[in-house]
Amino acid sequence: MFSGLVQAVGILKELKALPGGARVRVTCSFADDPLTVGESIAVSGVCLTVAAMRPAEFTADLSGETLRRTTLGKLRPGSRVNLERSLHPSDRIGGHFVLGHVDATVGVVAVEPSSGFRTVRASLPPSLESEVAEKGSVALDGVSLTVSRLGHGWFEVVVIPTTLARTTLGERRAGDLLNLETDVLAKYVRRTTVANAGADRGALAGWGHEED
Repeated sequence: MFSGLVQAVGILKELKALPGGARVRVTCSFADDPLTVGESIAVSGVCLTVAAMRPAEFTADLSGETLRRTTLGKLRPGSRVNLERSLHPSDRIGGHFVLGHVDATVGVVAVEPSSGFRTVRASLPPSLESEVAEKGSVALDGVSLTVSRLGHGWFEVVVIPTTLARTTLGERRAGDLLNLETDVLAKYVRRTTVANAGADRGALAGWGHEED
């Protein structure tokens, strides 16, 4: 589990196709607390497992599902990626709970600068509209953000100067793709609502019928 607060920006050195998936090699520097094989790390919002370590870099495997559902398979050597290590139970939660399970890739519709801030408008698939709320949380490329405005087929977030400087969001332009993860709480609320609605329909369908 992660918080959506990016700790470092790494460089994708290699993306190697494998049967059924791929392997990435990423540079990183956590000199005071090096990564270990088997630990989880979020790479631009995608939860991966460290498969091997070398000085200042790690490798991780991508499944076919990860390649289909995220932007990682479209990256090229030299691409910058946001990195966050998994949380410890004692860590402060400065963003929101992020699982690293990307729901969809969404396109950047527009970027509007304003006094060092940037308002980013992104597309929103109809299937996810019920999981995004104004003033609610989303993760874009692993960055925890608050939804500032919302409309049919789109939403906006305001990115502060510190986030622009410390993550890859400052490099994003209209037409780029971002990894979107909706708030896990919204997922459970939606699931409960759908399940309750189905139970209510079933009860109404059976109302008034007597058993033989």
